[in-house]
Amino acid sequence: MADQKLSPSGSPAKIEVRAKAGSGKRAALYTRVSTGDQHAETQLYDLRELAKQRRYEIVHEYTDTLSGAKSKRPGLDQLLADARRHRFDVVLVAAFDRVARNVRHFLEVLDELSHLGIEFVSLRENIDTGGPLGRAMVVIVGAIAELEKSLIIERVRAGMRRAKLEGRRIGRAPLNVDRAAIVRDRLAGLSLTKVAKKHRVSRATVCRLVNESAKLKKTGVPQVRNQENVIPLPEGSNSQQAAA
Repeated sequence: MADQKLSPSGSPAKIEVRAKAGSGKRAALYTRVSTGDQHAETQLYDLRELAKQRRYEIVHEYTDTLSGAKSKRPGLDQLLADARRHRFDVVLVAAFDRVARNVRHFLEVLDELSHLGIEFVSLRENIDTGGPLGRAMVVIVGAIAELEKSLIIERVRAGMRRAKLEGRRIGRAPLNVDRAAIVRDRLAGLSLTKVAKKHRVSRATVCRLVNESAKLKKTGVPQVRNQENVIPLPEGSNSQQAAA
C-alpha cells in the first residue's frame, strides 16, 4: 500500500510509492556447462546477483554438466519436475543456450513453464517472459540462435571437405601396433597393465584387441579391417580372459 506524507508547508499530501517489484517471488537458478573443465560457479555468481537485485528468494539451484544438444538432462529434468509441483515462481538462466541448443526443445521447455505460470528470465539476452513482448522476443532470439549454430556446423563441414580434397587426414590416425603380439602376451598370462606398458597402449586397447580376436575365431573370419596381423585365440579361450 502507498505511504502518504504531508509536506512541511502543509500542501496537499503527496503519495510515495515504494517499488517492491519482484519481492516475495521464489526463484530457481539453472546453469549448464558442457565439460567438467568448465565451472558453473561463474554463471551462478551472476544469477545470484540478479536475484538479489530483483529481491527474489532463491529456493534451489540446478546444474548440468552435459552437452546442450541432449534434451534429457538430470538437472533440467529435476527443475521441470519441481516446476510442476509449483516450488518456485521464476527461473533464472545465464543465456538461452544454457537451456537448449535448438529452438524446438527450447520452446517446449518455455511452453511448459508458461502453462505452469512460471516466468523465465535470461540474463544475457535481457529477456523476461513476464510480459507479451518478452515472450515474443524469446521465440525470435531462439530462432536466431539455432540459425547461428547451423551456420557454424556448415562451416565446419565445409572445412573438413576442403581438407579431404587437399589430402589431409581427418580424425585420429590408425593404431600402429603389433596386434598379434599384444594378444599373444595377454593370453600368455601377462597382466593388463604389463601388456599395456610393454606395447605403449591403454589397458582398454588390450582388452579390445583380445576380444576382437575371440570374435574372429568364433565367426571364422580370417581378418578384418586394419587387423592383418591378428592371430586366432587358442582352443578353450574366450573374451572373458581379456578382462581377467
